[in-house]
Amino acid sequence: MVAVLTGVLSAMLVVFGLPAVNGGPHHLPVGVVGPPAAADALGKQLDERRPDGWEVTSYPDAEALIGAIHARDVMGGFAPGGEKLTVYTATAAGNPSSAAISGIGKALAEQQGVEVTPRNVVPFPEDDPNGAGLTAAALPMIIGGVLPAVAMVRLFPGHTGLRLRVAGAVLFALAAGFALAAIIQFGFGSVDGTYGTTALGLSLGMAALTLPFLGLESLFGFPGLGAGIVVMMFVGNSLSGLATGAHWLPDGWATLGQLMPPGASGSLLRANGFFDGTGAAGPVAVLAAWSVAGLLLNLYADRRRSGQAAGEGQAVPG
Repeated sequence: MVAVLTGVLSAMLVVFGLPAVNGGPHHLPVGVVGPPAAADALGKQLDERRPDGWEVTSYPDAEALIGAIHARDVMGGFAPGGEKLTVYTATAAGNPSSAAISGIGKALAEQQGVEVTPRNVVPFPEDDPNGAGLTAAALPMIIGGVLPAVAMVRLFPGHTGLRLRVAGAVLFALAAGFALAAIIQFGFGSVDGTYGTTALGLSLGMAALTLPFLGLESLFGFPGLGAGIVVMMFVGNSLSGLATGAHWLPDGWATLGQLMPPGASGSLLRANGFFDGTGAAGPVAVLAAWSVAGLLLNLYADRRRSGQAAGEGQAVPG
């Protein structure tokens, strides 16, 4: 037992520690105002600092660069001009990325002997300038998928309760989504997007967890439910990138994280909360796919149990 518990604890440390230890810019997109040659030169310079850490795109003027930041094509950028270098960031897209871009800007300005002019294009709201509320929402968003699954299984056991479980899970997701969005937006002041859109996004994220959990329990019992919860709580949560942004994780890890409900939910919350829905299509597709998969698992379990019940009824002699 001691060995098992020690192994579990060690695995938890590895799962949560590796993404943090290996965090940093990974193909992080930035822009520079100037000709393509300027982007090539900056790209080579940044590769010397961190190979494969940055992807540099040139823009004709500062307005085009700012538009690209709002469109989420780049995370920030640089606009040289006269005796100054303007450094554009978007802290709402990820604090670590913004800090790294600011650091690069200061280093470039020192090399060129010019002053740095910082400009935060998409900041966090004034009530939560560091985005603490966004980070704090990560665990409740996952728990919001776990608790209703466990509760529905307890409240509606057996084959006859499958449809009630699904209906209850959907209703809970809607109620919890609007409640969490109200706290994050009006209580913490951590986001400033459209409340209804943010709430529906959170609801979809929780449904994308609860429905597959219910399907796994219907097919495999509590071992299936437990396995699903463990994977999402530890792997999905640690690779979600909610606190840092996906570009701060190694490429393969970031991709896996964004294909799981916790990562997609975090990206959807960021898109709806700060970028007027820009970049929401991908996370919505991922969450919808998980929700549909969960519904299909429950439907399959319902039909399988109906067939088993019919077979048992026919086997009973009249």
